[in-house]
Amino acid sequence: MATEEKTDAITDEDGRPEEPSQQPEEGQDTVEDGFSFNNLEGKDEGRAERDLDFILDIPLEITVELGRTKMLINDLLKLGQGSIIELPKPAGETLEILANNRLIAKGDVVVVNEKYGIRLTEVISTVKRLEQLK
Repeated sequence: MATEEKTDAITDEDGRPEEPSQQPEEGQDTVEDGFSFNNLEGKDEGRAERDLDFILDIPLEITVELGRTKMLINDLLKLGQGSIIELPKPAGETLEILANNRLIAKGDVVVVNEKYGIRLTEVISTVKRLEQLK
């Protein structure tokens, strides 16, 4: 006499057993390639800030662009000490500040303690900076 075993298996519409759900239960951390998504939901904001601390010491190349121009090789070879390269940007126009070749701000040239500096006049919004990454 055959006996039937009762199981708590969940079946789909056709009576076939469903695969176990890959979705975590509410409040459970999910880890994918060693990355926890728990902090992205704002459950532990202090922890999320600490998790980002490790990138604060990464050096970035900051460039202030005064202008660009094109020049023939013949003209380039004629350059020497005292030569002047004319730029198309008018004097007094704001300069672009780049971090790793991405526009982050604009500003004006200032002199502080006999050194050049830049006074920021416009900082590019986070949304616009993120759009540049795409």
